[in-house]
Amino acid sequence: MTERLPWDHERLAVRRGRRSGVTTMVAIHSTALGPAAGGCRMRQYPSLDEAERDVLRLSAAMSAKCAVAGLAIGGAKSVIVLEPGQRLTPAERRAVLLDHAELIESLDGAYLAGPDVGTGPEDMLVLREGTRHVFCLPESAGGIGSSSGPTADGVLAALRAAVTAVFGAADLARRRVVVAGFGAVGRPLALGLAEAGADVVVSDVDPRAREDARWLGYGWAEPGEALAHPADVVVPAAVGGVLAADTPLAAPLVVGPANNQLVSDDVADALAARGVTWVPDYVASAGGVVYTVAREIEGLDHAAAAARVAGIGDVVSRLLSDSAEHGTTPLAEAAALTRRRISGVRPTAG
Repeated sequence: MTERLPWDHERLAVRRGRRSGVTTMVAIHSTALGPAAGGCRMRQYPSLDEAERDVLRLSAAMSAKCAVAGLAIGGAKSVIVLEPGQRLTPAERRAVLLDHAELIESLDGAYLAGPDVGTGPEDMLVLREGTRHVFCLPESAGGIGSSSGPTADGVLAALRAAVTAVFGAADLARRRVVVAGFGAVGRPLALGLAEAGADVVVSDVDPRAREDARWLGYGWAEPGEALAHPADVVVPAAVGGVLAADTPLAAPLVVGPANNQLVSDDVADALAARGVTWVPDYVASAGGVVYTVAREIEGLDHAAAAARVAGIGDVVSRLLSDSAEHGTTPLAEAAALTRRRISGVRPTAG
Protein backbone atom coordinates (compact mmCIF):
# COMPACT_ATOMS: atom_id res chain seq x y z
CA MET A 1 0.00 0.00 0.00
CA THR A 2 1.28 3.48 -0.86
CA GLU A 3 0.21 6.66 0.87
CA ARG A 4 0.70 10.31 0.11
CA LEU A 5 -0.50 13.51 1.74
CA PRO A 6 -1.78 15.73 -1.09
CA TRP A 7 -3.04 19.28 -0.69
CA ASP A 8 -4.99 19.63 2.55
CA HIS A 9 -6.05 15.99 2.78
CA GLU A 10 -5.16 13.95 5.84
CA ARG A 11 -4.60 10.70 4.00
CA LEU A 12 -4.65 9.03 0.62
CA ALA A 13 -4.34 5.24 0.70
CA VAL A 14 -3.91 3.27 -2.53
CA ARG A 15 -3.71 -0.49 -2.80
CA ARG A 16 -3.64 -3.07 -5.59
CA GLY A 17 -5.94 -5.88 -4.52
CA ARG A 18 -4.31 -9.19 -3.75
CA ARG A 19 -7.31 -11.17 -5.05
CA SER A 20 -8.39 -9.07 -8.01
CA GLY A 21 -5.35 -7.09 -9.04
CA VAL A 22 -7.65 -4.04 -9.20
CA THR A 23 -6.48 -0.76 -7.66
CA THR A 24 -8.67 0.83 -4.99
CA MET A 25 -8.25 4.13 -3.17
CA VAL A 26 -9.50 5.86 -0.05
CA ALA A 27 -9.05 9.62 0.37
CA ILE A 28 -9.67 11.04 3.85
CA HIS A 29 -9.99 14.80 3.64
CA SER A 30 -10.80 15.68 7.26
CA THR A 31 -11.59 13.97 10.54
CA ALA A 32 -11.78 17.25 12.48
CA LEU A 33 -15.50 16.78 13.14
CA GLY A 34 -15.44 13.00 13.50
CA PRO A 35 -14.71 9.84 11.51
CA ALA A 36 -14.81 10.53 7.78
CA ALA A 37 -17.74 9.18 5.78
CA GLY A 38 -18.19 8.91 2.05
CA GLY A 39 -19.41 6.66 -0.70
CA CYS A 40 -17.54 3.89 -2.50
CA ARG A 41 -17.50 4.62 -6.23
CA MET A 42 -16.81 1.90 -8.81
CA ARG A 43 -16.26 3.06 -12.37
CA GLN A 44 -13.90 3.03 -15.30
CA TYR A 45 -11.13 5.61 -15.29
CA PRO A 46 -8.79 6.48 -18.16
CA SER A 47 -5.83 6.46 -15.76
CA LEU A 48 -4.88 6.12 -12.11
CA ASP A 49 -4.08 9.84 -12.05
CA GLU A 50 -7.64 10.66 -13.08
CA ALA A 51 -9.00 8.30 -10.43
CA GLU A 52 -6.82 10.00 -7.82
CA ARG A 53 -8.02 13.45 -8.84
CA ASP A 54 -11.61 12.26 -8.63
CA VAL A 55 -11.31 10.73 -5.17
CA LEU A 56 -9.56 13.84 -3.84
CA ARG A 57 -12.18 16.21 -5.23
CA LEU A 58 -15.03 14.07 -3.97
CA SER A 59 -13.59 13.64 -0.49
CA ALA A 60 -13.07 17.39 -0.08
CA ALA A 61 -16.68 17.94 -1.14
CA MET A 62 -17.81 15.40 1.47
CA SER A 63 -16.07 17.38 4.21
CA ALA A 64 -17.93 20.49 3.12
CA LYS A 65 -21.21 18.57 2.77
CA CYS A 66 -21.02 17.17 6.29
CA ALA A 67 -19.85 20.44 7.82
CA VAL A 68 -22.57 22.58 6.24
CA ALA A 69 -25.20 20.01 7.22
CA GLY A 70 -24.05 20.25 10.84
CA LEU A 71 -22.94 16.63 11.14
CA ALA A 72 -20.27 15.37 13.53
CA ILE A 73 -18.71 13.53 10.60
CA GLY A 74 -15.69 14.27 8.44
CA GLY A 75 -15.30 13.85 4.71
CA ALA A 76 -13.84 10.99 2.71
CA LYS A 77 -14.42 9.01 -0.47
CA SER A 78 -13.20 5.80 -2.03
CA VAL A 79 -12.96 4.55 -5.59
CA ILE A 80 -12.54 1.17 -7.19
CA VAL A 81 -10.58 1.84 -10.36
CA LEU A 82 -11.73 -0.17 -13.35
CA GLU A 83 -9.81 0.10 -16.59
CA PRO A 84 -11.52 1.46 -19.74
CA GLY A 85 -13.83 -1.22 -21.10
CA GLN A 86 -13.38 -3.49 -18.09
CA ARG A 87 -16.44 -5.51 -17.11
CA LEU A 88 -16.42 -7.63 -13.97
CA THR A 89 -17.95 -11.06 -13.64
CA PRO A 90 -19.86 -11.67 -10.39
CA ALA A 91 -16.84 -13.53 -9.00
CA GLU A 92 -14.46 -10.73 -10.00
CA ARG A 93 -16.76 -8.11 -8.46
CA ARG A 94 -16.84 -10.01 -5.21
CA ALA A 95 -13.04 -10.30 -5.22
CA VAL A 96 -12.46 -6.59 -5.73
CA LEU A 97 -14.99 -5.69 -3.04
CA LEU A 98 -13.26 -7.98 -0.57
CA ASP A 99 -9.93 -6.38 -1.51
CA HIS A 100 -11.45 -2.96 -0.93
CA ALA A 101 -12.84 -4.08 2.42
CA GLU A 102 -9.31 -4.96 3.52
CA LEU A 103 -8.14 -1.45 2.65
CA ILE A 104 -11.04 0.10 4.57
CA GLU A 105 -10.39 -2.10 7.60
CA SER A 106 -6.70 -1.13 7.60
CA LEU A 107 -7.73 2.48 8.32
CA ASP A 108 -9.03 1.54 11.80
CA GLY A 109 -12.42 3.23 11.53
CA ALA A 110 -11.18 6.56 10.17
CA TYR A 111 -13.26 5.92 7.03
CA LEU A 112 -16.93 4.88 6.98
CA ALA A 113 -18.08 3.59 3.59
CA GLY A 114 -21.46 3.68 1.86
CA PRO A 115 -22.79 3.21 -1.67
CA ASP A 116 -22.00 5.62 -4.48
CA VAL A 117 -21.97 5.57 -8.28
CA GLY A 118 -21.50 2.00 -9.41
CA THR A 119 -22.21 0.37 -6.03
CA GLY A 120 -25.28 -0.39 -3.97
CA PRO A 121 -26.51 -1.99 -0.76
CA GLU A 122 -25.69 -5.53 -1.94
CA ASP A 123 -22.08 -4.45 -2.49
CA MET A 124 -22.00 -3.01 1.02
CA LEU A 125 -23.03 -6.44 2.27
CA VAL A 126 -19.92 -7.92 0.64
CA LEU A 127 -17.74 -5.17 2.13
CA ARG A 128 -19.17 -5.99 5.55
CA GLU A 129 -17.56 -9.42 5.30
CA GLY A 130 -14.17 -7.73 5.59
CA THR A 131 -14.91 -4.62 7.65
CA ARG A 132 -17.56 -3.38 10.03
CA HIS A 133 -17.09 0.22 8.86
CA VAL A 134 -19.88 0.12 6.27
CA PHE A 135 -23.32 1.75 6.05
CA CYS A 136 -26.47 1.25 3.95
CA LEU A 137 -26.65 -2.52 3.93
CA PRO A 138 -29.85 -4.00 2.46
CA GLU A 139 -32.88 -3.70 4.69
CA SER A 140 -33.07 -7.49 4.77
CA ALA A 141 -29.66 -7.47 6.44
CA GLY A 142 -30.62 -4.82 9.00
CA GLY A 143 -29.45 -1.75 7.07
CA ILE A 144 -31.36 1.19 5.64
CA GLY A 145 -30.82 0.21 2.02
CA SER A 146 -30.18 2.78 -0.68
CA SER A 147 -29.78 6.44 0.31
CA SER A 148 -30.94 7.64 -3.13
CA GLY A 149 -34.46 8.40 -1.90
CA PRO A 150 -33.31 10.60 1.01
CA THR A 151 -30.84 12.30 -1.33
CA ALA A 152 -33.71 13.15 -3.68
CA ASP A 153 -35.81 14.37 -0.73
CA GLY A 154 -32.97 16.67 0.33
CA VAL A 155 -32.67 18.10 -3.18
CA LEU A 156 -36.40 18.75 -3.21
CA ALA A 157 -36.15 20.59 0.12
CA ALA A 158 -33.24 22.64 -1.21
CA LEU A 159 -35.14 23.36 -4.39
CA ARG A 160 -38.23 24.61 -2.56
CA ALA A 161 -36.10 26.96 -0.46
CA ALA A 162 -34.27 28.27 -3.51
CA VAL A 163 -37.49 28.72 -5.50
CA THR A 164 -38.84 30.79 -2.61
CA ALA A 165 -35.75 32.99 -2.62
CA VAL A 166 -35.63 33.44 -6.39
CA PHE A 167 -39.32 33.55 -7.30
CA GLY A 168 -40.90 34.68 -4.03
CA ALA A 169 -42.99 31.55 -3.31
CA ALA A 170 -42.26 27.89 -2.60
CA ASP A 171 -45.08 26.64 -4.83
CA LEU A 172 -43.69 24.40 -7.58
CA ALA A 173 -46.98 24.15 -9.46
CA ARG A 174 -46.47 24.99 -13.13
CA ARG A 175 -42.76 25.65 -12.64
CA ARG A 176 -40.80 23.99 -15.42
CA VAL A 177 -37.94 21.95 -13.97
CA VAL A 178 -35.39 20.14 -16.14
CA VAL A 179 -33.82 17.13 -14.43
CA ALA A 180 -30.57 16.36 -16.27
CA GLY A 181 -29.93 12.76 -15.28
CA PHE A 182 -32.72 10.23 -14.89
CA GLY A 183 -30.97 7.75 -12.63
CA ALA A 184 -31.04 6.62 -9.00
CA VAL A 185 -31.60 10.14 -7.64
CA GLY A 186 -33.07 11.83 -10.70
CA ARG A 187 -36.02 9.42 -10.94
CA PRO A 188 -37.40 9.86 -7.40
CA LEU A 189 -36.69 13.57 -7.63
CA ALA A 190 -38.68 13.86 -10.87
CA LEU A 191 -41.54 11.98 -9.21
CA GLY A 192 -41.50 14.34 -6.22
CA LEU A 193 -41.52 17.35 -8.51
CA ALA A 194 -44.40 15.99 -10.56
CA GLU A 195 -46.40 15.27 -7.40
CA ALA A 196 -45.84 18.92 -6.41
CA GLY A 197 -47.35 20.04 -9.72
CA ALA A 198 -44.16 20.98 -11.54
CA ASP A 199 -43.83 20.67 -15.31
CA VAL A 200 -41.06 18.07 -15.36
CA VAL A 201 -38.64 17.63 -18.24
CA VAL A 202 -35.97 14.94 -17.99
CA SER A 203 -32.83 14.06 -19.89
CA ASP A 204 -30.41 11.15 -19.86
CA VAL A 205 -27.69 9.64 -22.03
CA ASP A 206 -29.45 6.27 -21.83
CA PRO A 207 -31.87 6.22 -24.80
CA ARG A 208 -34.21 3.87 -22.88
CA ALA A 209 -34.94 6.71 -20.47
CA ARG A 210 -36.86 8.55 -23.17
CA GLU A 211 -39.56 5.90 -23.33
CA ASP A 212 -39.74 5.81 -19.53
CA ALA A 213 -40.17 9.58 -19.47
CA ARG A 214 -42.94 9.46 -22.05
CA TRP A 215 -44.76 6.72 -20.13
CA LEU A 216 -44.53 8.75 -16.91
CA GLY A 217 -45.80 11.90 -18.60
CA TYR A 218 -42.58 13.90 -18.45
CA GLY A 219 -41.14 16.07 -21.17
CA TRP A 220 -37.81 15.18 -22.77
CA ALA A 221 -34.66 17.16 -23.55
CA GLU A 222 -31.73 15.78 -25.50
CA PRO A 223 -28.69 15.32 -23.22
CA GLY A 224 -26.58 17.94 -24.98
CA GLU A 225 -29.40 20.46 -24.78
CA ALA A 226 -30.80 19.89 -21.29
CA LEU A 227 -29.03 22.76 -19.51
CA ALA A 228 -30.13 25.25 -22.13
CA HIS A 229 -33.72 24.00 -22.23
CA PRO A 230 -36.20 26.79 -21.38
CA ALA A 231 -37.06 26.32 -17.71
CA ASP A 232 -37.42 27.93 -14.32
CA VAL A 233 -34.99 25.49 -12.68
CA VAL A 234 -32.28 23.17 -13.97
CA VAL A 235 -31.30 20.18 -11.84
CA PRO A 236 -27.91 18.60 -12.69
CA ALA A 237 -28.37 15.03 -11.49
CA ALA A 238 -25.76 13.05 -13.42
CA VAL A 239 -22.08 13.78 -14.05
CA GLY A 240 -20.01 16.67 -12.74
CA GLY A 241 -18.03 19.32 -14.56
CA VAL A 242 -21.06 20.52 -16.55
CA LEU A 243 -21.07 24.20 -15.58
CA ALA A 244 -18.53 26.63 -17.01
CA ALA A 245 -18.64 30.42 -17.17
CA ASP A 246 -20.05 30.30 -20.69
CA THR A 247 -22.35 27.27 -20.36
CA PRO A 248 -25.68 28.11 -22.02
CA LEU A 249 -28.37 28.28 -19.35
CA ALA A 250 -31.95 29.39 -19.85
CA ALA A 251 -33.02 28.94 -16.22
CA PRO A 252 -32.29 31.52 -13.50
CA LEU A 253 -31.88 28.79 -10.85
CA VAL A 254 -29.65 25.70 -10.72
CA VAL A 255 -30.07 23.19 -7.88
CA GLY A 256 -28.98 19.58 -8.15
CA PRO A 257 -27.25 16.57 -6.61
CA ALA A 258 -24.51 15.90 -9.20
CA ASN A 259 -21.08 16.12 -7.59
CA ASN A 260 -18.55 18.79 -8.62
CA GLN A 261 -20.86 20.56 -11.06
CA LEU A 262 -18.54 23.55 -11.57
CA VAL A 263 -15.42 23.17 -13.68
CA SER A 264 -13.81 25.58 -11.18
CA ASP A 265 -15.04 27.55 -8.18
CA ASP A 266 -14.82 30.89 -9.98
CA VAL A 267 -17.72 29.76 -12.18
CA ALA A 268 -20.00 30.55 -9.22
CA ASP A 269 -19.09 34.24 -9.58
CA ALA A 270 -19.58 34.12 -13.34
CA LEU A 271 -23.02 32.56 -12.96
CA ALA A 272 -24.01 35.15 -10.37
CA ALA A 273 -22.91 37.92 -12.75
CA ARG A 274 -25.26 36.41 -15.33
CA GLY A 275 -28.16 36.49 -12.86
CA VAL A 276 -28.11 32.74 -12.24
CA THR A 277 -28.49 31.47 -8.67
CA TRP A 278 -26.47 28.29 -8.14
CA VAL A 279 -26.97 26.32 -4.94
CA PRO A 280 -23.73 24.45 -4.10
CA ASP A 281 -24.07 20.80 -5.03
CA TYR A 282 -22.67 19.56 -1.74
CA VAL A 283 -25.43 21.43 0.08
CA ALA A 284 -28.27 20.22 -2.12
CA SER A 285 -27.08 16.60 -2.16
CA ALA A 286 -26.61 16.13 1.60
CA GLY A 287 -29.88 14.25 2.18
CA GLY A 288 -28.33 10.81 1.84
CA VAL A 289 -25.58 11.29 4.41
CA VAL A 290 -27.87 13.23 6.76
CA TYR A 291 -30.40 10.40 6.72
CA THR A 292 -27.75 7.69 7.05
CA VAL A 293 -26.07 9.35 10.02
CA ALA A 294 -29.42 9.92 11.72
CA ARG A 295 -30.52 6.30 11.28
CA GLU A 296 -27.30 4.29 11.58
CA ILE A 297 -25.24 6.38 14.02
CA GLU A 298 -27.82 8.27 16.07
CA GLY A 299 -30.45 5.51 15.99
CA LEU A 300 -33.35 7.76 14.96
CA ASP A 301 -36.46 6.34 13.31
CA HIS A 302 -37.44 7.11 9.73
CA ALA A 303 -39.70 10.07 10.56
CA ALA A 304 -37.09 11.80 12.69
CA ALA A 305 -34.36 11.18 10.12
CA ALA A 306 -36.59 12.47 7.31
CA ALA A 307 -37.20 15.64 9.33
CA ARG A 308 -33.42 16.13 9.50
CA VAL A 309 -33.28 15.84 5.71
CA ALA A 310 -36.05 18.42 5.33
CA GLY A 311 -33.84 20.78 7.35
CA ILE A 312 -31.61 21.13 4.27
CA GLY A 313 -34.16 23.65 3.09
CA ASP A 314 -33.40 25.83 6.11
CA VAL A 315 -29.67 25.64 5.36
CA VAL A 316 -30.25 26.75 1.77
CA SER A 317 -32.52 29.60 2.86
CA ARG A 318 -29.84 30.88 5.22
CA LEU A 319 -27.08 30.62 2.61
CA LEU A 320 -29.13 32.49 0.03
CA SER A 321 -30.16 35.14 2.54
CA ASP A 322 -26.56 35.65 3.68
CA SER A 323 -25.24 35.82 0.13
CA ALA A 324 -27.82 38.48 -0.75
CA GLU A 325 -26.99 40.46 2.39
CA HIS A 326 -23.22 40.24 1.95
CA GLY A 327 -23.10 40.60 -1.82
CA THR A 328 -21.41 37.20 -2.16
CA THR A 329 -22.37 33.89 -3.76
CA PRO A 330 -24.03 30.93 -2.04
CA LEU A 331 -20.79 29.03 -2.65
CA ALA A 332 -18.76 31.66 -0.77
CA GLU A 333 -21.20 31.52 2.14
CA ALA A 334 -21.14 27.71 2.19
CA ALA A 335 -17.33 27.71 2.13
CA ALA A 336 -17.23 30.19 5.02
CA LEU A 337 -19.67 28.05 7.02
CA THR A 338 -17.52 24.99 6.31
CA ARG A 339 -14.41 26.75 7.62
CA ARG A 340 -16.22 27.88 10.78
CA ARG A 341 -17.53 24.40 11.48
CA ILE A 342 -14.27 22.57 10.88
CA SER A 343 -12.26 25.08 12.90
CA GLY A 344 -14.75 24.82 15.76
CA VAL A 345 -15.91 28.43 15.52
CA ARG A 346 -19.68 28.46 15.32
CA PRO A 347 -21.57 31.37 13.72
CA THR A 348 -23.39 33.69 16.09
CA ALA A 349 -27.18 33.65 16.17
CA GLY A 350 -29.07 36.18 14.18
